[in-house]
Amino acid sequence: MIATRLFEKLLGSWKGTDLAFEDSQLLDAVRQSYSRAADDPAGKHPFPVGRGFSESVGYPAHILDALPAATVNAFVGVSNVSVFADISEGSTVLDIGCGSGLDSLIAAGKAGFAGRVIGVDFSESMLKKAREAAAEAGLEIEFHCCDASQIPLEDGSIDVILVNGIFNLNPKREEIFVEMNRLLKAGGHTYAAELVLTSPIRRKALRNLDDWFS
Repeated sequence: MIATRLFEKLLGSWKGTDLAFEDSQLLDAVRQSYSRAADDPAGKHPFPVGRGFSESVGYPAHILDALPAATVNAFVGVSNVSVFADISEGSTVLDIGCGSGLDSLIAAGKAGFAGRVIGVDFSESMLKKAREAAAEAGLEIEFHCCDASQIPLEDGSIDVILVNGIFNLNPKREEIFVEMNRLLKAGGHTYAAELVLTSPIRRKALRNLDDWFS
């Protein structure tokens, strides 16, 4: 509930400005921005992308060195959730907003051959990177293109949920929390990271949709 109130404060700060966008417009803008990051990681983006950024938020170099470059170079997130997550061998793991698959691949290494890792994202470009990286690494990971508020999995089927910075960028965050609760097994765990405002957004700082990311 506390998290939901914080996210509502963020969205309210945004919608209280001259920039009035429909939820569908925001989602499309986010999808397009992340797709561009997947297609051209070295390009200019309204948020950090890639190897240097992943190291800055706590991914150890030796772990990144062992992963396909494509998944590392297109990384976008806010923390190293898969590194500190307690994932037992044989666990079923769901990576919501998996992007290029960095956390999914790390989770697959922890869950082992007896485990199951599922990544979901709404950018086909990001999922293409994730699937290619998993194939290169020789890992069997399921990837689905879907909305985080409607995930095609059975109730109570997930041991561990990973979420690396999708709440601020999705106006359906309340539905996402409900979906996570539906999917998680009794006694399961969620590891999530997000940026949180400590003060209201200044009107003059919001000029266009790119500012939504910063």
